[in-house]
Amino acid sequence: MNTTYNIITIIGPTATGKTKFAAQLCNSVNGEIISADSRQVYRNMNTGTGKDIEDYIVNNVSIPYHLIDIVDAGYQYNVFEFQRDFLVVFNKIQNNNKMPVLCGGTGLYIDAVLKGYKLIDVPVNLELRKTLENKSLQKLTEILKKYKTLHNKTDVDTIKRAIRAIEIEEFYNKNNVNEKEYPKINSLIIGINCDRELRRKRITERLKKRISEGLIDEVRSLLSSGLKPEQLTYYGLEYKFITEYIIGKYSFDEFFTKLEIAIHQFAKRQMTYFRGMERKGTKIYWIDSEVSNEEKIKIVLNILQNVS
Repeated sequence: MNTTYNIITIIGPTATGKTKFAAQLCNSVNGEIISADSRQVYRNMNTGTGKDIEDYIVNNVSIPYHLIDIVDAGYQYNVFEFQRDFLVVFNKIQNNNKMPVLCGGTGLYIDAVLKGYKLIDVPVNLELRKTLENKSLQKLTEILKKYKTLHNKTDVDTIKRAIRAIEIEEFYNKNNVNEKEYPKINSLIIGINCDRELRRKRITERLKKRISEGLIDEVRSLLSSGLKPEQLTYYGLEYKFITEYIIGKYSFDEFFTKLEIAIHQFAKRQMTYFRGMERKGTKIYWIDSEVSNEEKIKIVLNILQNVS
Protein backbone atom coordinates (compact mmCIF):
# COMPACT_ATOMS: atom_id res chain seq x y z
CA MET A 1 0.00 0.00 0.00
CA ASN A 2 1.27 3.50 -0.86
CA THR A 3 2.54 5.37 2.19
CA THR A 4 2.28 8.90 0.75
CA TYR A 5 -0.72 9.59 2.97
CA ASN A 6 -0.21 9.54 6.73
CA ILE A 7 -3.90 9.98 7.57
CA ILE A 8 -7.29 9.37 5.96
CA THR A 9 -10.08 11.90 6.54
CA ILE A 10 -13.79 11.10 6.15
CA ILE A 11 -16.00 14.19 5.87
CA GLY A 12 -19.54 14.99 4.86
CA PRO A 13 -22.77 16.53 6.13
CA THR A 14 -24.80 15.04 8.93
CA ALA A 15 -26.78 11.80 8.38
CA THR A 16 -24.62 10.42 5.56
CA GLY A 17 -23.23 7.39 7.44
CA LYS A 18 -19.66 8.67 7.89
CA THR A 19 -18.95 6.98 11.21
CA LYS A 20 -20.02 3.48 10.25
CA PHE A 21 -18.03 3.70 7.03
CA ALA A 22 -14.95 5.07 8.83
CA ALA A 23 -15.05 2.20 11.34
CA GLN A 24 -15.31 -0.41 8.58
CA LEU A 25 -12.48 1.31 6.71
CA CYS A 26 -10.33 1.16 9.87
CA ASN A 27 -10.90 -2.57 9.92
CA SER A 28 -9.36 -2.75 6.43
CA VAL A 29 -6.40 -0.39 6.90
CA ASN A 30 -5.43 -1.23 10.51
CA GLY A 31 -6.70 2.14 11.61
CA GLU A 32 -8.05 4.03 14.60
CA ILE A 33 -10.66 6.78 14.49
CA ILE A 34 -10.08 10.36 15.59
CA SER A 35 -13.44 12.08 15.95
CA ALA A 36 -13.71 15.55 14.40
CA ASP A 37 -17.02 16.49 15.99
CA SER A 38 -17.14 19.61 18.13
CA ARG A 39 -19.93 18.20 20.33
CA GLN A 40 -18.99 14.56 20.80
CA VAL A 41 -16.13 15.65 23.06
CA TYR A 42 -18.72 16.15 25.85
CA ARG A 43 -19.60 13.49 28.41
CA ASN A 44 -23.27 12.72 29.11
CA MET A 45 -24.33 14.29 25.82
CA ASN A 46 -24.78 11.11 23.86
CA THR A 47 -28.06 11.00 21.96
CA GLY A 48 -28.11 14.69 21.03
CA THR A 49 -24.58 14.63 19.65
CA GLY A 50 -25.09 11.38 17.76
CA LYS A 51 -22.50 9.22 19.50
CA ASP A 52 -23.52 6.03 17.77
CA ILE A 53 -20.94 3.95 19.62
CA GLU A 54 -22.36 0.73 18.14
CA ASP A 55 -21.07 1.94 14.75
CA TYR A 56 -17.51 1.37 15.99
CA ILE A 57 -18.07 -2.37 16.33
CA VAL A 58 -17.02 -4.21 13.17
CA ASN A 59 -17.14 -8.02 12.98
CA ASN A 60 -17.58 -8.14 16.77
CA VAL A 61 -14.41 -6.09 17.25
CA SER A 62 -14.48 -2.57 18.72
CA ILE A 63 -12.49 -0.13 16.58
CA PRO A 64 -10.48 2.22 18.82
CA TYR A 65 -11.75 5.81 18.77
CA HIS A 66 -10.42 9.06 20.24
CA LEU A 67 -11.57 12.58 21.26
CA ILE A 68 -15.02 11.44 22.34
CA ASP A 69 -16.16 11.97 25.96
CA ILE A 70 -13.06 13.93 26.98
CA VAL A 71 -14.59 16.98 28.74
CA ASP A 72 -17.64 17.60 30.94
CA ALA A 73 -20.82 19.22 29.70
CA GLY A 74 -20.73 22.86 30.72
CA TYR A 75 -17.16 23.35 29.50
CA GLN A 76 -16.62 25.27 26.26
CA TYR A 77 -14.11 23.26 24.24
CA ASN A 78 -12.48 25.11 21.34
CA VAL A 79 -10.55 24.62 18.12
CA PHE A 80 -7.17 25.31 19.77
CA GLU A 81 -7.78 22.51 22.26
CA PHE A 82 -8.93 20.21 19.48
CA GLN A 83 -5.76 20.82 17.49
CA ARG A 84 -3.62 20.19 20.57
CA ASP A 85 -5.49 17.00 21.48
CA PHE A 86 -5.52 15.81 17.87
CA LEU A 87 -1.73 16.02 17.63
CA VAL A 88 -1.27 13.93 20.77
CA VAL A 89 -3.58 11.20 19.42
CA PHE A 90 -2.23 11.42 15.85
CA ASN A 91 1.34 10.85 17.06
CA LYS A 92 0.27 8.02 19.37
CA ILE A 93 -1.56 6.17 16.58
CA GLN A 94 1.36 6.60 14.19
CA ASN A 95 3.83 5.39 16.81
CA ASN A 96 1.72 2.24 17.11
CA ASN A 97 2.11 1.71 13.33
CA LYS A 98 -1.60 2.24 12.72
CA MET A 99 -3.42 4.52 10.29
CA PRO A 100 -5.21 7.55 11.81
CA VAL A 101 -8.69 8.00 10.34
CA LEU A 102 -10.12 11.43 11.05
CA CYS A 103 -13.91 11.41 10.82
CA GLY A 104 -16.50 14.12 11.36
CA GLY A 105 -18.49 17.05 10.13
CA THR A 106 -16.95 20.01 11.96
CA GLY A 107 -15.23 21.70 9.04
CA LEU A 108 -13.28 24.23 11.08
CA TYR A 109 -11.74 21.51 13.27
CA ILE A 110 -10.81 19.44 10.20
CA ASP A 111 -9.30 22.43 8.40
CA ALA A 112 -7.34 23.42 11.50
CA VAL A 113 -5.55 20.08 11.82
CA LEU A 114 -5.08 19.25 8.14
CA LYS A 115 -3.73 22.68 7.23
CA GLY A 116 -1.84 23.17 10.47
CA TYR A 117 -3.38 26.47 11.52
CA LYS A 118 -0.94 28.26 13.79
CA LEU A 119 -3.19 28.42 16.84
CA ILE A 120 -2.08 29.95 20.12
CA ASP A 121 -3.48 29.34 23.60
CA VAL A 122 -4.67 32.90 24.25
CA PRO A 123 -5.12 33.78 27.95
CA VAL A 124 -8.25 35.39 29.37
CA ASN A 125 -8.17 39.21 29.40
CA LEU A 126 -10.52 40.17 32.24
CA GLU A 127 -10.05 43.91 31.73
CA LEU A 128 -11.03 43.67 28.05
CA ARG A 129 -13.97 41.40 28.85
CA LYS A 130 -15.30 43.97 31.32
CA THR A 131 -15.34 46.65 28.61
CA LEU A 132 -17.23 44.35 26.24
CA GLU A 133 -19.68 42.53 28.53
CA ASN A 134 -22.61 44.96 28.14
CA LYS A 135 -22.34 45.40 24.38
CA SER A 136 -24.85 43.86 21.97
CA LEU A 137 -23.94 41.02 19.63
CA GLN A 138 -24.28 43.44 16.69
CA LYS A 139 -21.82 45.88 18.28
CA LEU A 140 -19.38 43.08 19.13
CA THR A 141 -19.57 41.88 15.51
CA GLU A 142 -18.70 45.39 14.31
CA ILE A 143 -15.71 45.48 16.68
CA LEU A 144 -14.49 42.07 15.50
CA LYS A 145 -14.74 43.15 11.86
CA LYS A 146 -12.16 45.86 12.58
CA TYR A 147 -9.65 43.11 13.33
CA LYS A 148 -10.38 40.68 10.51
CA THR A 149 -12.73 39.53 7.75
CA LEU A 150 -15.35 37.23 9.27
CA HIS A 151 -14.97 33.99 7.29
CA ASN A 152 -16.12 31.93 10.26
CA LYS A 153 -19.62 33.06 11.31
CA THR A 154 -19.52 30.85 14.43
CA ASP A 155 -17.28 33.55 15.96
CA VAL A 156 -20.40 35.68 16.33
CA ASP A 157 -23.01 33.01 17.11
CA THR A 158 -23.27 34.24 20.70
CA ILE A 159 -22.05 37.18 22.78
CA LYS A 160 -19.61 34.88 24.64
CA ARG A 161 -18.05 33.63 21.42
CA ALA A 162 -17.79 37.14 19.97
CA ILE A 163 -16.04 38.42 23.10
CA ARG A 164 -13.61 35.50 23.00
CA ALA A 165 -12.89 36.13 19.31
CA ILE A 166 -12.12 39.80 20.03
CA GLU A 167 -9.95 38.73 22.97
CA ILE A 168 -7.92 36.45 20.67
CA GLU A 169 -7.49 39.11 17.98
CA GLU A 170 -6.44 41.71 20.56
CA PHE A 171 -3.84 39.29 21.95
CA TYR A 172 -2.46 38.66 18.44
CA ASN A 173 -2.34 42.42 17.86
CA LYS A 174 -0.25 43.15 20.94
CA ASN A 175 2.05 40.14 21.15
CA ASN A 176 4.79 38.61 19.07
CA VAL A 177 3.40 35.11 18.79
CA ASN A 178 5.89 32.25 18.68
CA GLU A 179 4.44 29.66 16.33
CA LYS A 180 5.04 26.01 17.19
CA GLU A 181 6.39 23.50 14.71
CA TYR A 182 3.56 21.55 13.16
CA PRO A 183 4.03 18.02 11.77
CA LYS A 184 3.52 17.36 8.08
CA ILE A 185 -0.04 16.17 7.57
CA ASN A 186 -0.82 14.62 4.20
CA SER A 187 -4.38 13.36 4.17
CA LEU A 188 -6.43 11.44 1.69
CA ILE A 189 -9.80 13.17 2.05
CA ILE A 190 -12.96 11.22 1.27
CA GLY A 191 -16.26 13.10 1.18
CA ILE A 192 -19.54 11.27 1.70
CA ASN A 193 -22.51 13.01 0.15
CA CYS A 194 -26.06 12.16 -0.84
CA ASP A 195 -28.93 13.61 -2.81
CA ARG A 196 -30.52 16.58 -1.02
CA GLU A 197 -33.96 14.99 -0.70
CA LEU A 198 -32.52 11.71 0.58
CA ARG A 199 -30.42 13.61 3.10
CA ARG A 200 -33.51 15.47 4.33
CA LYS A 201 -35.39 12.16 4.67
CA ARG A 202 -32.53 10.62 6.67
CA ILE A 203 -32.28 13.65 8.95
CA THR A 204 -36.00 13.48 9.75
CA GLU A 205 -35.92 9.72 10.37
CA ARG A 206 -32.85 10.02 12.58
CA LEU A 207 -34.37 12.85 14.60
CA LYS A 208 -37.52 10.78 15.26
CA LYS A 209 -35.34 7.81 16.26
CA ARG A 210 -33.26 9.86 18.69
CA ILE A 211 -36.33 11.33 20.33
CA SER A 212 -37.73 7.82 20.76
CA GLU A 213 -34.39 6.78 22.29
CA GLY A 214 -34.59 9.41 25.03
CA LEU A 215 -33.14 12.62 23.61
CA ILE A 216 -35.61 14.82 25.51
CA ASP A 217 -34.88 12.97 28.76
CA GLU A 218 -31.15 13.49 28.15
CA VAL A 219 -31.68 17.26 27.98
CA ARG A 220 -33.88 17.18 31.10
CA SER A 221 -31.10 15.31 32.90
CA LEU A 222 -28.52 17.91 31.88
CA LEU A 223 -30.77 20.70 33.14
CA SER A 224 -31.27 18.79 36.41
CA SER A 225 -27.50 18.48 36.78
CA GLY A 226 -27.25 22.26 37.11
CA LEU A 227 -26.69 23.44 33.56
CA LYS A 228 -28.71 26.55 32.74
CA PRO A 229 -30.90 26.76 29.59
CA GLU A 230 -28.65 29.44 28.10
CA GLN A 231 -25.62 27.16 28.61
CA LEU A 232 -27.25 24.29 26.76
CA THR A 233 -27.94 26.53 23.77
CA TYR A 234 -24.16 26.60 23.18
CA TYR A 235 -24.08 22.86 22.45
CA GLY A 236 -26.01 22.87 19.22
CA LEU A 237 -29.42 22.68 17.66
CA GLU A 238 -30.90 19.67 19.45
CA TYR A 239 -30.03 21.06 22.88
CA LYS A 240 -31.23 24.56 22.01
CA PHE A 241 -34.66 23.59 20.69
CA ILE A 242 -35.35 20.81 23.18
CA THR A 243 -34.43 23.12 26.06
CA GLU A 244 -36.86 25.72 24.69
CA TYR A 245 -39.53 23.00 24.42
CA ILE A 246 -38.92 21.86 28.02
CA ILE A 247 -39.17 25.40 29.42
CA GLY A 248 -42.46 25.88 27.55
CA LYS A 249 -41.45 28.16 24.69
CA TYR A 250 -42.77 25.74 22.06
CA SER A 251 -45.27 22.92 21.80
CA PHE A 252 -43.88 19.52 20.80
CA ASP A 253 -44.97 19.92 17.16
CA GLU A 254 -43.53 23.45 16.96
CA PHE A 255 -40.21 22.38 18.46
CA PHE A 256 -39.93 19.33 16.18
CA THR A 257 -40.61 21.35 13.02
CA LYS A 258 -38.20 24.13 13.98
CA LEU A 259 -35.45 21.66 14.91
CA GLU A 260 -35.97 19.61 11.75
CA ILE A 261 -35.64 22.72 9.55
CA ALA A 262 -32.59 23.92 11.50
CA ILE A 263 -30.78 20.58 11.01
CA HIS A 264 -31.53 20.67 7.28
CA GLN A 265 -30.02 24.16 7.14
CA PHE A 266 -27.02 23.01 9.18
CA ALA A 267 -26.32 20.15 6.74
CA LYS A 268 -26.44 22.64 3.88
CA ARG A 269 -23.91 24.88 5.69
CA GLN A 270 -21.63 21.88 6.21
CA MET A 271 -21.60 21.20 2.48
CA THR A 272 -20.96 24.88 1.77
CA TYR A 273 -17.93 24.73 4.08
CA PHE A 274 -16.54 21.60 2.41
CA ARG A 275 -17.05 23.09 -1.07
CA GLY A 276 -15.21 26.15 0.19
CA MET A 277 -12.30 23.94 1.21
CA GLU A 278 -12.22 22.61 -2.36
CA ARG A 279 -12.22 26.11 -3.83
CA LYS A 280 -9.19 26.91 -1.67
CA GLY A 281 -7.30 23.93 -3.09
CA THR A 282 -8.18 20.97 -0.86
CA LYS A 283 -8.62 17.77 -2.89
CA ILE A 284 -11.71 15.83 -1.84
CA TYR A 285 -12.73 12.50 -3.40
CA TRP A 286 -16.53 12.42 -3.20
CA ILE A 287 -18.42 9.13 -2.92
CA ASP A 288 -22.20 8.82 -2.95
CA SER A 289 -23.59 7.63 0.38
CA GLU A 290 -25.78 5.09 -1.44
CA VAL A 291 -22.68 3.16 -2.55
CA SER A 292 -22.20 0.19 -0.19
CA ASN A 293 -19.48 0.51 2.43
CA GLU A 294 -17.72 -2.47 0.85
CA GLU A 295 -17.54 -0.60 -2.45
CA LYS A 296 -16.49 2.62 -0.72
CA ILE A 297 -13.60 0.75 0.91
CA LYS A 298 -12.53 -0.66 -2.47
CA ILE A 299 -12.51 2.87 -3.90
CA VAL A 300 -10.37 4.16 -1.02
CA LEU A 301 -7.92 1.26 -1.22
CA ASN A 302 -7.61 1.80 -4.95
CA ILE A 303 -6.77 5.48 -4.44
CA LEU A 304 -4.19 4.60 -1.78
CA GLN A 305 -2.54 2.03 -4.01
CA ASN A 306 -2.45 4.14 -7.18
CA VAL A 307 -1.65 7.63 -5.93
CA SER A 308 1.33 9.06 -7.77
